[in-house]
This record gives sequence, C-alpha cells and structure tokens, in this order.
Amino acid sequence: MGKTLYEKVFDLHTVRKLPSGQYQLFMGLQLIHEVTSPQAFAMLRERGWKVRYPHRNFATVDHIVPTHSLERPYADSLAEEMMRALENNAREFGITLFSPETGKQGVVHIIGPELGLTQPGMTICCGDSHTATHGAFGALAFGIGTSQVRDVLATQTLAMGKLKVRRIEINGRLAPGVYPKDVILYIINQLGVKGGVGYAYEYAGQVFDEMDMEGRMTVCNMSIEGGARCGYVNPDATTYAYMKGRPYAPPPEKWDEAVRFWESVKSDPDAQYDDVVQYRAEDIAPMVTWGITPGQSIPVDGVVPDKSQFPPSEHSLIEEAYEYMGVKPGDPIKGMKIDVAFIGSCTNGRISDFEEIVKHIQGRGYKVAPHVRALIVPGSQLVRDEMVRRGYDKIFTEAGFEFREPGCSMCLAMNPDKLKGREICASSSNRNFKGRQGSPTGRTLLMSPVMVAAAALAGEVVDAREFFGIRGEKGAQS
Repeated sequence: MGKTLYEKVFDLHTVRKLPSGQYQLFMGLQLIHEVTSPQAFAMLRERGWKVRYPHRNFATVDHIVPTHSLERPYADSLAEEMMRALENNAREFGITLFSPETGKQGVVHIIGPELGLTQPGMTICCGDSHTATHGAFGALAFGIGTSQVRDVLATQTLAMGKLKVRRIEINGRLAPGVYPKDVILYIINQLGVKGGVGYAYEYAGQVFDEMDMEGRMTVCNMSIEGGARCGYVNPDATTYAYMKGRPYAPPPEKWDEAVRFWESVKSDPDAQYDDVVQYRAEDIAPMVTWGITPGQSIPVDGVVPDKSQFPPSEHSLIEEAYEYMGVKPGDPIKGMKIDVAFIGSCTNGRISDFEEIVKHIQGRGYKVAPHVRALIVPGSQLVRDEMVRRGYDKIFTEAGFEFREPGCSMCLAMNPDKLKGREICASSSNRNFKGRQGSPTGRTLLMSPVMVAAAALAGEVVDAREFFGIRGEKGAQS
C-alpha cells in the first residue's frame, strides 16, 4: 500500500514515539520573528540552554515594523524594544537575522521560499499561524506557540500527534478573473472553518498542477483558516524551477540528488486517504467574505445568506456576524462601500500578485476613489526592489495608491497601519476576525488582490471581471 507525502515526511523525521502517544519530530527548519520569540529566548537563558542547531534557525522582522519608514529608532517604543530584542537574541545565539539592513527582510512566509530555505520533504515550524504556506513546496509546515519555539530552539524537535489526511481535488480550468485566493476561500466555504480539524490537507488535481508556486503558497497559507493543521501540494517540475538558483537551494553539484529525494517523498499513486473531496474549477467565482470568519463568504454576485442555510449550532455566530458587519440576509455584497484597501500580507504580497494588478491598470487612467485609503505593501525587500525595477511603484502611486515598505502591515495591525472606527477594508490578507485590522469595530472583506484593486478604484465592492473587462484569457494563477 502506498503512502502520502504527509506519512513519508512525518516518518522520515520521527525521532521516537513518546509515552504520551505523540511523536518526537525533528524540525528541519525553524523560522523566527520578533513577536513570538522574545519569551522563548528568555526561557533558554533562565535554564542556561543553548540553541541546539543555530544553522537551522533563521529570523526576520515583519509584524511590528512600520511600513511608511524604516528609520530607527521606531516611533513606537514597544516595536523598537522588540526589534532590539531580536537583534540581541540572534547575535547571542548565533542565528542568522534578515534585518532591513541586509536587504532580505520581509514577511517570514515570503522570505523563506524566496531565499530557498523552504524545500520539499522538510519539516518546518514558526511561531506564526500561517506557517502552512511552506507546504506549497511539499513540506510539512506547522504554526507553533512560544513554548514550542523554545523547545525547537533547545532541541530542534517538537512533540506531535499524527494527523489524518484529506485530499482536496479540483479539476478543470479556473475562469478568467478567478484566482488562487478565490480557490481557498471557496474550499473553506465548502468545508467550514472547523472542517479541517485533525487533518492535513493535500491539494491535488488539474487546478493545482497548473498553478504557479506563488498561487500554491496562497492556498496553503490559508489551510489553517479551514481548521487544518497544515496543507501541502506535492512537489513537481514547477516547484523545482522556482527553487533553482536561490541562495539556500541545493547548489548545482547537488541538485540532481536533491530532486531525486524530492521526487521520492511525493504521494504514491496508490496512497490511501482518510477523506477525499472533489470540486469543479468552473464552479468557483471571485469570492468575498461578508462576515467575521473566512468561511463566511459568497461569490461577488451573491447575497448575504439567511441563517437557515446553516446548522443550528452556527446560528448565534451568524447573527453576531450580521450585527458586527451591519448586514442582513439578502443584502448583495456588490456595491458595499469601502473606506480602505489593503494589498499585501503573507497571503498575497508576492510579485505575481502585484504583476496581475498592473496588467489591468497600467495605462488606463484609473485613480483610487477619493474617499479610499489604498495601501500597496510588498511582502519583502526583494519583492519591493523588483517592483521598483519594473516601475510598479510609479504605476501604483500615479493611480493613487500608497507604496509602502515591506511588512505585515494592515493584516493584523501590530504596527501603525490600522483601521479607524467602523471603517470597511477590502483586504488581500487572510483573516476577517473582529478587530483584526487594528480597530475593535473595523470591518474586513477578504478577496483576491485584483478584486481589492478594483474596489479601491471603484470605491465599493465590484466584480473585477466586469470592472477591468477580464474575459477570454486563461485564468491567471497568482
């Protein structure tokens, strides 16, 4: 009987089975940022412990950095304190830090892949919910808590139970104007925000086979929003082409050997799954969230659903969403006025996300609606530099967008980029929880970057396919 990639990689990294029934799992790579690491390093000092494998731990700063200016010291004293703590910890424990001065700083889940640190067949962890992003490469990637960050620093291992594996197959071709962000929002809508509890998600089928790496990262990024512990796509030629030549990727003399290993960890054709679900690409439209969870979404031409369409156990949450968002059953999402547009985050802050928008706005005289504040936040310094090289910064600025420095920015607003009061934000990020974007009453509508751009220009939620005249072209994969 064949095995899934999850089973193969899990078994390859198992040190031993623990008396608790869990397994001690070796972590090939830990990524560190400034928010969940200070306490972990402090616990090491208290116990007199060292970092077991410094060369398997890499750090960056992303959550708290201001995006309007990187001038030090930061105006926010807490942000400056956290930045200094990370610098000191990296220096003391011998960990490579990708600070702004290196030119390689960025959102942790963007710099890992772009530097070649993320590789197929690895186990990866980070003190951040959206570590599942790295599963796009055929890795098992887990978000962990601060005490677990400490454990990995000290032992390079984690205690974990085995997950079930659900294969999610989507075949067919995405329609023009439908993107990977729409795919994952659709999946979460169908399976629910708790549907993946206890599972690893394996994404498969024609849609994922044809999707580029940045699109796969977008999908895997939001696996956690569907309740899954991790999500992955089996590695293939697309994966290897993306990785080749990156700073930490295997060098030419070891490349063929690495590819042979990566091929060996792919799920076998006769692998057995705990569950298999299948969807059709043609059933997926541009999606927009209307509520307070990523699962509360509808196609852009849909209406807010009645609570009778949900199980009784969800009725109180649905009513809470109606009240918080100021909507009622039957309301169309199209036409909802927005105040802020945010394009960035570890979900959609990569070069292809901005490239796709530029394709639709360049040379067409579009301007951001007068009442909208619109932010363009590259996911890393390398993404920013490439955007500047291509002239995207000027294209966005001329259209009325604010072009910012790299960081998490308004995804979770642990920095100056925040909503104010009851503002409504069209966002390319991953969470629309109450208060997520910095205001306890602010409201978030999740959608693809192209949909956010269209909303920024129109001043309200629109169907980007109609607004930009997207028709007849192959569905883009960013």
